[in-house]
Amino acid sequence: MNRILAQATPVLALLSLTACAGMSPSTPAFSQADLPAAVQVPAGHRVVLESVGVGQITYECRAKAQAAGQFEWVFVGPKAELRDRAGRKLGSYYGPPATWESLDGSKISGAQQAVAPAAAGSISLQLVKANPASGPGSMMGISYIQRVATRGGVAPALACDAASVGRQEIVSYQADYIFWKAS
Repeated sequence: MNRILAQATPVLALLSLTACAGMSPSTPAFSQADLPAAVQVPAGHRVVLESVGVGQITYECRAKAQAAGQFEWVFVGPKAELRDRAGRKLGSYYGPPATWESLDGSKISGAQQAVAPAAAGSISLQLVKANPASGPGSMMGISYIQRVATRGGVAPALACDAASVGRQEIVSYQADYIFWKAS
């Protein structure tokens, strides 16, 4: 019985998370009121899509630039599936460069505008200014993307030294990606 509960717990947690975060006509739109000012989208924009990114981030052990004999884990890139609040696949997120691609084939990339700290053990919150979309579809007109509600994804706690240079490690993460258009 305990083994069954242990196996079911992650699934139940995900189901309850997506059920609680589900979008319906009576569910209020995403509010950025509790976000740090640095990652808030400027006035004059509205949310057009809320998604949950579930995936992995790759880090590589490299020598620190201009710091002889020092090493660090460096962000290489993400690979995640984008889902709606009910868990249905919407597209993917990958990079570099950071690219969000819809199932309809439209995609956008963007430039980071700001970051803000997240909970311990989670990658930072982020505000991205979108570039014009490639291909017609749901990504047309997106002006900003926010990464919020992050869980996991930080650089590995493993040693990164001269013997480890070039070693890659993949860590799991989850984050909400909120897409905005000009009102």
